[in-house]
Amino acid sequence: MSRPPYAAPTPDDIAAVSEQLGREARGVIGIAARTSDGSPTVVATAPRLPDGSPFPTFYYLCHPDAVAAASRLEAAGVMNEFNELLAADEDLRAQYGRAHEQYIEDRDSIGEVPELAGVSAGGMPTRVKCLHALIGHALAAGPGVNPIGDLALERSGWRP
Repeated sequence: MSRPPYAAPTPDDIAAVSEQLGREARGVIGIAARTSDGSPTVVATAPRLPDGSPFPTFYYLCHPDAVAAASRLEAAGVMNEFNELLAADEDLRAQYGRAHEQYIEDRDSIGEVPELAGVSAGGMPTRVKCLHALIGHALAAGPGVNPIGDLALERSGWRP
């Protein structure tokens, strides 16, 4: 299993992420995506937080503008639309299933947590539950890996 490509966080990164979140950043092991000006956009988070809690959301969307864009989509009911699209499109379901597997592989490359076995994020592989998680995965993994995350990012109008 290979380690996902991301940069280790600097103290300045941790400070920036903490400011973005409005709380101390916990379990950040890498910056998985940045804006064009270098601001953290997605953090890679340890699958077990420092307090011992399992944490399934390996790719965590942290940039306030990206978070707000995902929140607007969710408030507009886009998840329902994407769930209908997923139900109607066999190829999309297969791609989404592969995204789920890749997400787990990335997280497990850092450390396997038995409580998280088979669990990814955002509702994968069968439904669309959290666009924040899916956009975070799309930004971290790059275009073509998470089709729902790609669609949500495109629909959001937000660009890193």
